Amino acid sequence: MRILLANSLAVIFLCACASVFYVWTGLERALGRYKRGLGEPRSNGFRDQLGDLSRKTFRALLAMPGAQRPHLGDSDNTNNFTGRGYFAGTLTYGKQPGLNVSNSGAMKEVPIRLSDLVEDGVFWNDRMDALLSAGFSEAHAQTWRQRARASRVVSLEPGCGRTSNRLARFSDGTKACVRYGINADQVLGETLSYYLASLLGIANLPPLALSQVSPSSEQWATVKEDMADLQWSDKAVVSLTEWVANLTGVVTPAPLRQEGRGLNPLRADLDNRTLGELQELVQWTDLIVFDYLTANFDRLVSNLFSLQWDSRVMERDTNNLLKSPAGDLVFVDNEAGLVHGYRVLHMWEQYHKTLLSSVCLFRKRTASRIIEMHQKRDAPSRLLGLYQDSESLAPVLGFLSDEQAGVLQERIDYIYKHILNCKRTYSQL
Repeated sequence: MRILLANSLAVIFLCACASVFYVWTGLERALGRYKRGLGEPRSNGFRDQLGDLSRKTFRALLAMPGAQRPHLGDSDNTNNFTGRGYFAGTLTYGKQPGLNVSNSGAMKEVPIRLSDLVEDGVFWNDRMDALLSAGFSEAHAQTWRQRARASRVVSLEPGCGRTSNRLARFSDGTKACVRYGINADQVLGETLSYYLASLLGIANLPPLALSQVSPSSEQWATVKEDMADLQWSDKAVVSLTEWVANLTGVVTPAPLRQEGRGLNPLRADLDNRTLGELQELVQWTDLIVFDYLTANFDRLVSNLFSLQWDSRVMERDTNNLLKSPAGDLVFVDNEAGLVHGYRVLHMWEQYHKTLLSSVCLFRKRTASRIIEMHQKRDAPSRLLGLYQDSESLAPVLGFLSDEQAGVLQERIDYIYKHILNCKRTYSQL
């Protein structure tokens, strides 16, 4: 009996050891895969080595309150426009010159030369610009702002991102996203990002207007009970952005993913692309310049960060980026830009520079305005002037600190130098 008991205990002990070894081996393999995932990027498109921010997950960073830490709260709904409807009159569409169409209306395949797309080495040419719509034109934006400020809000519904935001319906039946945010910095970031895009001639952001919520005001009186339930502070400044429907998600183009070679003025990067793909790539180059200037980490940069544990994240829809049926990219939810983005810049700068270095193609209008603001060193004062001229509530909401204004000018200067470097590399090819 004792021998039998001893043998049984020995078998149990050996099984336990085998189980521990099996689990430990699995953990070692998993850790090995994880460490490799944090190594140097695999392609020329993303040359800078990305650091390890794994101790603080992206969503945890967004949720941290207080002036000392990131203020952007969680953003479960990356599609800031509930229902994804679409106002047909919002975007002005340009013609498509130079396309060869047969009598039957079928498109003929015409070989595209690099000179058909690019000029002066690194700029999309006028033909490519003409293929794009005018986006949200300034005339449309002014009309919408006037109507939004004068319209009575008749309902507040869930939507537009975080739970503190709401989808407002006006008395004329139109809608707007109301961004209350966790604090005023988020509203300021959204607002200044919009006006910086206007300065650059980037027309991919829906029109924006500021409003001051108050249960006693004519605009907000109808929804005063809803505001009380939401615990919105009296006299708080909120942003209203035009609600746009029928929008769909957007996946990062292959050249800009971690295994891509970047987007450069080379036949290898632009060959065999459809007209729609080329139109989208033009807008992506604007987006990357814009997000670098504003240091907005809550879009493509967050995907780069997430590659540490999700190797296919860039094959799914990009945060806070949508597309209209006509192919226009819509840059939404820019609360992380400028104010908050600059505050946490030390955590994200390597990712911002990685993205910018992956692109050496630029829209001439965007580049020319960056060059001018670099030469005159007046980006903050221009932004302040446009903001104050457009928003009567600007003195209430505030502006960038002197330090943040300096960061904006430094980032303008950095992009200027990047454009020059791209020209030196590609102009003679």
